[in-house]
Amino acid sequence: MPTTVNAFGAHEAGKPLVPVTIERRDVGPHDVKLDILYCGICHSDMNYVDGTFGPLAVSPLVPGHEIVGRVTETGPGVTRHQVGDLVGIGCMVNSCRTCENCQAGQEQYCLMGNTLVFGAPDPAEPGARTQGGYSEAIVAPEDFVVRVPETLDPAAAAPLLCAGITVYSPLKRFGARSGTKVAVVGLGGLGHLGVKMAKAMGAEVTVLSQSGSKREAAAALGADHYAVTGDGSAFTELANTFDIVLNTVSAPVSLPDYLGMLRLHGTMVNVGVTTEPMPMEVFALLQNGRSFVGSLFGGIAETQEMLDFAAEHDVTADIELIDAQDVNIAYERILASDVRYRFVIDGATFAKPKPKPKSA
Repeated sequence: MPTTVNAFGAHEAGKPLVPVTIERRDVGPHDVKLDILYCGICHSDMNYVDGTFGPLAVSPLVPGHEIVGRVTETGPGVTRHQVGDLVGIGCMVNSCRTCENCQAGQEQYCLMGNTLVFGAPDPAEPGARTQGGYSEAIVAPEDFVVRVPETLDPAAAAPLLCAGITVYSPLKRFGARSGTKVAVVGLGGLGHLGVKMAKAMGAEVTVLSQSGSKREAAAALGADHYAVTGDGSAFTELANTFDIVLNTVSAPVSLPDYLGMLRLHGTMVNVGVTTEPMPMEVFALLQNGRSFVGSLFGGIAETQEMLDFAAEHDVTADIELIDAQDVNIAYERILASDVRYRFVIDGATFAKPKPKPKSA
């Protein structure tokens, strides 16, 4: 029989999240079920909840795609995981598995469309839609569940399942290593992990920020340099400097200015999500043979590789642990840029609060 679990979800776009109950399907032959220990809060969760990405796909919609938990049940055909394992689930829980991209280990770019962890039609349960990690437990196919090294702090590892892989994948793809110069635009949930991952890869890292307010924080994260872009002088002083510019902000930026900071055959990678247009000037690309690319999160094998890399180099997110009941406060604080650098929900707090004793 399906299992009923406590969760936090949205009934209407733009409205606060509220306590809800949802059903998790039976564990199939190749499924694993896990009790959720921690779930990170990503800005994209907020975009789905507030309607930025369109109407709610289901009501209630339970977001959350940075999930770490313990396996509590496995199907009879499961070989990758066993009860008690510390595991994680990121942005997707299925794909067609047969298209060219899936066969290349790039399930995030599935040509049929990957199955997002929340709000997507669930191929394992026709007629139902997936529900995410702001909940007590989840069931997913074993192939889309990754092993979380026990040496990592599980709470601080949760944001690696989205933010971590989102920055790791393009840094690796475009050759961040000893001798390369990487600029990270923005120092939020994505940006602070961009700094940590690039440094762990051996790169020389510069943080680009509109003001000087995060200079000390950037240094504490390991950044080698810090430049203020608000007055425009950095674009001249650092022209033709970087091999990679990693843009992590979720708002439009001046592409010609940042492209001008790339050296010969340098690449600007956009990983921040904005629905607003960013005008492009072709000459900014032609000069120095520059490239401008986008990058989603990574495939399953690469996500596992990233977690193993994070364990080897002791890379986790800087987090603030909160109770599930405080999720709406966390959303407000994220909008006010009042978090260093990722909120993570304590999975033990999804259970309904005990009723207050009646006064005599």
